[in-house]
Amino acid sequence: MGVPSAPAAGLPAGIQPDLSALGARAFGASPAGVPGLTGPGLPNLAPAGPAFAGTATIPPVHPVSPLPALPDISFPGGPELHRQVAADHPRAQAFAHALAPHLVPADPSQAGVDEAQESFRRTGRLSRAPEPAADNLSDYYFLTLGPRPARTASATPRVEPSRAPGPAPRALSHGSSPVAAPFDVASIRRDFPALHQSVNGHPLVWLDNAATTHKPKAVIDATNAFYARHNSNIHRAAHTLAARATDLFEGGREAVRRFLNAPSKDDIVFLRGTTEAINLVAHSYGRAQIGPGDEIIVSTIEHHANIVPWQMLAQQTGATLRVIPVNDRGEIIFEQYAALLSGRTKIVSVTQVANALGTVNPVREIIQLAHAYGVPVLVDAAQSAPHMPLDVQALDADFLVFSGHKVFGPTGIGALYGKAHLLAAMPPWQGGGHMIEDVTFAKTVYKGAPEKFEAGTPDIAGAVGLGAALDYLARIGLPAIAAYEHDLLDYAQAGLADVKGLRLIGTAREKASVMSFVIEGQENEAVAHHLDARGIAVRSGHHCALPALRRFGVDQSVRASLAFYNTRAEVDAFLTALHTLPRH
Repeated sequence: MGVPSAPAAGLPAGIQPDLSALGARAFGASPAGVPGLTGPGLPNLAPAGPAFAGTATIPPVHPVSPLPALPDISFPGGPELHRQVAADHPRAQAFAHALAPHLVPADPSQAGVDEAQESFRRTGRLSRAPEPAADNLSDYYFLTLGPRPARTASATPRVEPSRAPGPAPRALSHGSSPVAAPFDVASIRRDFPALHQSVNGHPLVWLDNAATTHKPKAVIDATNAFYARHNSNIHRAAHTLAARATDLFEGGREAVRRFLNAPSKDDIVFLRGTTEAINLVAHSYGRAQIGPGDEIIVSTIEHHANIVPWQMLAQQTGATLRVIPVNDRGEIIFEQYAALLSGRTKIVSVTQVANALGTVNPVREIIQLAHAYGVPVLVDAAQSAPHMPLDVQALDADFLVFSGHKVFGPTGIGALYGKAHLLAAMPPWQGGGHMIEDVTFAKTVYKGAPEKFEAGTPDIAGAVGLGAALDYLARIGLPAIAAYEHDLLDYAQAGLADVKGLRLIGTAREKASVMSFVIEGQENEAVAHHLDARGIAVRSGHHCALPALRRFGVDQSVRASLAFYNTRAEVDAFLTALHTLPRH
């Protein structure tokens, strides 16, 4: 089957998705008319000569191995790795800069230099980045995929001032994000019954949103109404309840389509969640397209659900897993990603927001570069879907997956988006009822997508609840949610900088929701129990992201994660509790 190609309009001028120029490895054979530089249609950015070594002198980024190559604690990072990549892979450096100049400097000697990171290396403390200019809207990741809200002259803060007692975080300028309307978090909180309870004698402060989110009354009511009035199996029945249940189920699919701006609801497959969706792609698309000597690319900061299925596939097929390294802030090194891509690459699978670090990956650029090689990209949106607008057509994503319970919907339901031609060519993964047109003992004729991937009775109530959750988010507006959370995360991270001995794991310039940290002299589990005793729920452990944490020299951390129903008062309670940790 064919692989996707990027439209010419989706790439910088001069870069064309011409696969005929590719050799056995990326940057292996110069495209016609471009002396000295290689890559698919790379523009003539630099002359040939000694500065650009011959192809044979460019070593593989990782040695080819029958087993997946994963980074360990000693994996290098920081400016030194940036500069080494630039020196060893000049073609990758130039090509990556051509596509994403905001991610890759033109001068290799400046690769990886970061003033804030260098300050942290010298002092051991994080310094706040300068506030962005008011007109520089492109700096905000949450406004790049949709219409920009109008701005008003009012400087009304969207994050309410706190009146909580105890040590308070340093004040930040209110309303730094370029979004106009104040955010009515008090009204939103009234929609979430679970937030209005006491735990261990204290009001619940739910800061475990990266693990799961609470449900608004709209979701609870929709699920209850299904079981109370509409309960039936779907499709293939003439009675009224079956018709109503089918309409509600397919209405949930249409809600997912709107949420992702997918071309058709037939591009949406319901599954149990992100993990099952990635497994479906790995075992259906992967087994059909990937064989010995082929390569699969993931990043260092993936959830285990976006590592293990690809490891299993690589071990079963003889393919190799390649890993994009990250710098000391937890940001992927884009020029290293460019050097990994090759004619052997068959799929790239990356998270949009790292669940353990909060890093927002530049998925648009990741996709554009992969498409220049004809390589499809799967986007793990489990952690991005609750926090920012998603548009699969604007991203040109080939696959995108997310889970219902992370977007304020039910557990046990999730969705896979796939481009129609990719889903059409993929074989079914599981067999059973509903996914067939005809069955004899000689053969089975399968339905098309999405039905051929939905064997058996689905989670009908889950799909109904998921649709209600996505409609609820649409009413509030993802740009408004992202702006509010952006300010709240800034506020919280500034406060964490004042906690004695605290080391933040993951300091990317683009972050969403997540704060992972360790505290010198404190056991992570003890910190979590200390917070729980005060009604504050956080997560302690490896967060199903061991390679990501080990990149920073730890196996576990404490993770606090925000949602749009959290407040500054709750952040203050969290920070006050950290300041009262017993010190030995």
